[in-house]
This record gives sequence, C-alpha cells and structure tokens, in this order.
Amino acid sequence: QVQLVESGGGLVQAGGSLRLSCAASGSIVSINAMGWYRQAPGNQRELVAAFPNVGTANYADSVKGRFSISRDIAKNTVYLRMNSLKPEDTAVYYCNAPLIRTPTAYVSNVWGQGTQVTVSS
Repeated sequence: QVQLVESGGGLVQAGGSLRLSCAASGSIVSINAMGWYRQAPGNQRELVAAFPNVGTANYADSVKGRFSISRDIAKNTVYLRMNSLKPEDTAVYYCNAPLIRTPTAYVSNVWGQGTQVTVSS
C-alpha cells in the first residue's frame, strides 16, 4: 500500500512563509508526476503547483512568483515553498500523485490527507 503524507502546515501572518512537505511511502518503484492542490471552504479543489510527467513545473496564476515547488526524486518527496503568503491562500493543501508504480501494480490518483494552512491578516 502506498500513501502520501503531508507536513508543514500551520498558522502564519500575512507576508510570512511556510514550507510544505509531502513524502510518499510504501513499496514504490517510481513516481513521475507529483503536485499540490488546495481547497478553501466553499471552494473547489484547485491546482497550486505540480511537476507533470514531462516538462517543467506549472503554477496557478495566483501563486506565480510567490510559491516554488521542488522535489527529491530519491526520497519520493515533493515540497512547496510558500512566500509572501496572503489571507486568500488559507486552505487545506493536498499532495497528489496521479500514478505511482509499485513492484506489482500501478496505483492511480493518490492523495494525501491534507494539511491546513491559515494566513492571518
């Protein structure tokens, strides 16, 4: 069984920074794409930043220039550095891997449990 575990959320004042981490665990052969989504109360879940299967990272327009996604492939971990945080960034942040290869199967659309980020004004 594979799972994604997020950490690093919390309460921060506007203008502050946080770094989220998402580590994949289990018997994993490879993970090509990983990304971060967020969901605020009353809103749909939206893409924040992601590494696709091919190409460079992409970002939501609302976070460009403030957020940075990075990854450690050897550790099956993806990070989200969030700078210049705004109250509108308040949401539960979820890690996602569209496809994880294990020794015996492919596991699709894996989500973490989410981590709360709250930005106070």
